Amino acid sequence: MNVYDWLANLPFSDPESGCRIIEVSFNQGSRKEFYRNATPQALIRGEMVSVEGVSGFDVGEVSMTGEMVRLQLKKKGVEERNPDFKKVLRKASDKDLEIMQQNKAREKEALIRSRAMARKLKLDMKMSEVEIQADGRKATFFYIADDRVDFRELIKLYAGEFRLKVEMRQIGARQEAAKVGGVGSCGRELCCSTWLTDFKSVNTTAARYQNLSINQSKLSGQCGRLKCCLNYELDTYLDALQNFPDNAETLQVAKGTASLIKKDIFKNLMWYVLPDSNKQYPLTIERVRKIRRENMQNIIPETLEPVDLNPAKPKEEVESGFVDLVGQISLKTLEKADRKKKHGHHKHHTQHNAAGGNRGGRDGKPAEGNANRGGQPDGRRGRDGNGGAGNEPKKPGGPPQRSGPPPGRPGTPPTNKKP
Repeated sequence: MNVYDWLANLPFSDPESGCRIIEVSFNQGSRKEFYRNATPQALIRGEMVSVEGVSGFDVGEVSMTGEMVRLQLKKKGVEERNPDFKKVLRKASDKDLEIMQQNKAREKEALIRSRAMARKLKLDMKMSEVEIQADGRKATFFYIADDRVDFRELIKLYAGEFRLKVEMRQIGARQEAAKVGGVGSCGRELCCSTWLTDFKSVNTTAARYQNLSINQSKLSGQCGRLKCCLNYELDTYLDALQNFPDNAETLQVAKGTASLIKKDIFKNLMWYVLPDSNKQYPLTIERVRKIRRENMQNIIPETLEPVDLNPAKPKEEVESGFVDLVGQISLKTLEKADRKKKHGHHKHHTQHNAAGGNRGGRDGKPAEGNANRGGQPDGRRGRDGNGGAGNEPKKPGGPPQRSGPPPGRPGTPPTNKKP
């Protein structure tokens, strides 16, 4: 139940005319009440104050001051000079806060015990929350019940068990959801626990006007009732539906009776379906009115003439100075290019090795001295390692390959032994 004071920084000509009524919230905003500031101190939002309670005092947090309180009093129809307002005693002291924390720690245990006692008496009610006054002299039990409950015996048990004054207060399911809190399906905090105070009745008619599917699980909030937000845009939909023709649930055409299935308020279209067919035909409001007038004159049109919602788009001319290539290159295209690159590199390497194999001789002839690998009379390897004459210069492109018959005797397999 947060509040934004948008009038806090606005100056006023007469400071004495300021509102002396403040709003105090209890139990983290689940309950709010108005009190008269009888102290000479100026209270600001967020301060802890001690106020008048039932046979004692209570401690709460200042949630609203100044002109915003006057607006709230005017909204709720409460007179500012009403003498029935309880007074603010003082700013809460450390002792007041300590007593409050001790009594607030008893609330959870009291709630569990109260539920067990109500179940023992077989009462058709649900205990929702227990709020103990700061001084521990009074406890308020909030419960939910569909019918009237005779809890006179229950009050006696509560008073004897907890040793304090008991007050029973019945609330609805929406008020319980506001006290519990939570996050709605929209992703935001519940309206009832933040700013919504007036709970208006919500029925399924509001969902029908907005063309929502009647799904109880989706239309219900955490309280189990229909969502309050169904009423937020209802007036806008009702204003828009005034432009749609009345008594247009059925239209007579040559193929049969067309039945209305839905209305598209945003596009001003009405969707019809023909018998023995599941196809839906969108019609404009003007076309529906025209067919309606013809039917009243006993004229049956041939077709409905539906609206084409997907017209053929003209091809846009591509400018020569700019071409958008985003999305035209896929991974498959890159893989094909990579494979072609690797294949071309392998082919080039094969041709290079084949060309180097014929460099042993000149003009395509095999090199001499292959029988003697070293190319020297004493059988030693030449200094240049070419396998030919030692005085022949080394040619670029790597050592020459042997293109003649393998060394050794004819008919014998070549050996790898070095001479």
